Amino acid sequence: MRSGQRHEPGRGAPAGDVGPSAVAAAPERRRAWRRLQPWVRWGTACALLALLALDLAFPPPLPRARDTSTLVVARDGTPLRAFADAEGVWRHPADPDSVSPLYLEALLTYEDRWFRLHPGVNPVALGRAAMQWARGGRIVSGGSTLTMQVARILDPPADGRTRTPSAKLRQMLRALQLEARLSKHEILTLYLERAPFGGTIEGVETASWAYLGKPASRLSRAEAALLAVLPQAPSRLRPDRHPEAARAARDKLLARMAAHGAWSDDAVADARVEPVVSRSLQQPMHAALLAQRLRDERPRSERIVSTVDAGLQRALEERVAAYFSGLPPRTSAALLVVDNATLQARAYVGSVAFGDRARLGHVDMVRAWRSPGSTLKPFLYAMALDDGLIHSESLLVDAPQAFGDYRPGNFDAAFNGPVSAATALRLSLNVPAVDLLDRVGPARFAARLENAGIGLRFPRGARPNLSLILGGTGATLEDLVGAHAALQRGGIAGRVRYREDAAPLERRLVSPGAAWIVAGVLAANPRPGERGDTFDARGRPRVAWKTGTSYGFRDAWALGATAEHTVGVWVGRPDGTPLPGQYGAITALPLLFEVFDTLPRARGAPVPPPAGVARRDVCWPLGTAAEAQSAVLCQRRLQAWTLNGAVPPTFAERDARLWSAGRERFMVDAGTGLRLSASCSGRHEAREAEIARWPALVSPWLPAAARRASTLPALAPGCAPDGRDALASLRIDGLEDGATLARAPGSPHGARLSLRALGSDGRVQWLLDGRWIAETRGARPLLREFGDPGPHTLTALADSGAWARLRFRVLR
Repeated sequence: MRSGQRHEPGRGAPAGDVGPSAVAAAPERRRAWRRLQPWVRWGTACALLALLALDLAFPPPLPRARDTSTLVVARDGTPLRAFADAEGVWRHPADPDSVSPLYLEALLTYEDRWFRLHPGVNPVALGRAAMQWARGGRIVSGGSTLTMQVARILDPPADGRTRTPSAKLRQMLRALQLEARLSKHEILTLYLERAPFGGTIEGVETASWAYLGKPASRLSRAEAALLAVLPQAPSRLRPDRHPEAARAARDKLLARMAAHGAWSDDAVADARVEPVVSRSLQQPMHAALLAQRLRDERPRSERIVSTVDAGLQRALEERVAAYFSGLPPRTSAALLVVDNATLQARAYVGSVAFGDRARLGHVDMVRAWRSPGSTLKPFLYAMALDDGLIHSESLLVDAPQAFGDYRPGNFDAAFNGPVSAATALRLSLNVPAVDLLDRVGPARFAARLENAGIGLRFPRGARPNLSLILGGTGATLEDLVGAHAALQRGGIAGRVRYREDAAPLERRLVSPGAAWIVAGVLAANPRPGERGDTFDARGRPRVAWKTGTSYGFRDAWALGATAEHTVGVWVGRPDGTPLPGQYGAITALPLLFEVFDTLPRARGAPVPPPAGVARRDVCWPLGTAAEAQSAVLCQRRLQAWTLNGAVPPTFAERDARLWSAGRERFMVDAGTGLRLSASCSGRHEAREAEIARWPALVSPWLPAAARRASTLPALAPGCAPDGRDALASLRIDGLEDGATLARAPGSPHGARLSLRALGSDGRVQWLLDGRWIAETRGARPLLREFGDPGPHTLTALADSGAWARLRFRVLR
């Protein structure tokens, strides 16, 4: 031992020295540790296996797809309709990327600043909460992490007590399970979708729309703070019931945001000024029937994105509701607006008022099978153009005609005689359309429509017949809209698309040239009571529109298209009962134009004629090109749109006994102009002459000069009959031309007459002022009362083309 150093008993060896006992103990400890290591390893493994077994035996109740509610949104994400889950809870999809960053900042700062770091449980926060509880005897601050709150939401205690020690222990264990199974992003998504916000509202997206009327992606700081604090006491802090309490809680959170430096003092001060708006809770209910349809197609989807424009949908729903407020009871309507470029629906109104029992508002009339009336006529004229049967100004006959046992009449029972194809289409005349369908073929016409996606429904066992062009079949509004869009899409029809991800389904219906000509014909028909060219006096684009009315006033239709949009309107009663006096032109057409006036206006350049479309001068009655005939044959000159160079002549008449429309060549005396027959032509200085015949059935509507120009000259004296004279004329017996009728004194009835048409053994059609009133055969009498005062014209028209007409007056 060194000098000056002393060893004190009991104090051990000096620092740095290792005594013999310590050296001996070290190997012993190592040997003991080696003996314990297998037990530690096995113990740890057993503990982990036990935890794994418990985790597998009692997995966290993660939500399944069928447990989620469904949200149908517009193309911009605006909710259209939300469907509650099996428990009646409203829940919209949300995730950290779809909500405002301001909300995430407020939520994590207020609820769990260490969320990104801890494993589901924060011991520091739990210890602080426990000490505060021990000191004060009550809970001052919670120690729950955001993961623990998700665990509590997914696995709530049966007794509803969430702050007991056992409940907290359960939440911690569940939180560890969640952290082991899910990422932080997934855990946060569960909170964003399932946090309670009062009543049956869960999730920040649902609460944002319900309380604030806006998406969670567009929250202000004040709104973000309000929604972040609301789940702490959703019943006590509901802004629609307790706005002052909600504001106080919001401001407390705002103060914490400033204290932690998450938001600046100026930003927090501005947020405090913003009021808490009390808004009544209401789930979105727009395009309700479309939303139901899309949900039925994808029942397990959480979010379905439609093609609907939210603003346009709301505006049109309000417009439809206002428009039909004055119509008869039980009247409903359907409205569909389609973007022509994509065939995506921009607005979908399936009924006037969803849920209205009196109007059967739950019935979706966009896809209901109804009689289409005259709405198929444009496609018939387009197909006839493609077949080379007509041009736009072809001469058609609008007069009483029989097609076998089928005798159609016009909607107003009036006839117009000679009309152009364009006029017949614009006026929706029935007889010319049936005549044209008879030449195209009903079965072929129906097959072309079916191939293009326009479904037609006939009675069981029935086949396509001539009545289908007047509504004798069934069709849906969505199919008709997809077809009418073809007139603005180069002849390509297609199925209307309602989802952004729906694949297009398109088929050619008619050629581009035929579609362009028919669209132009319809667009040239101005709005009722107005006139104009491409744009009217108010700057509104011309609409290629067509109306239709089914038999018995059961369905009123209006369909129209511009270059950008196609719109279809149906009005009627879903149960099929008639609406007397309500038809397409007065019931559905005004709403159609209101819709087009609501749509965005695009003044694009007019679409030029496609290849094969040309302007040609044609002449009536032959219907052929003006340059191909002499001036004497051209009684009426018109400008027509032709397709692929075809300028077909006027149809020949079906009855072989009638004159055929066309040139009639004959010999005349060079001096007198009288007609020569073969028996006498050698005795005269002869020259050839010709006339252009009009169809015999239009004779009553022709001016006298036109009839004279189409009549053969009389035979020269001494010439034997050649069988080419005009048909025998009719004579009306029972009333004199120019007569005046008066009712018997004291009688409430008008003048009653018995009339006969003499000169025909076949059917005779009777027309009063151009409107059909009756049919007789041979000389059978027509018994008729004439009571309407004023001048009238009575016409008798035989199937042979013979006719008679007289005028009379009825006194008041």
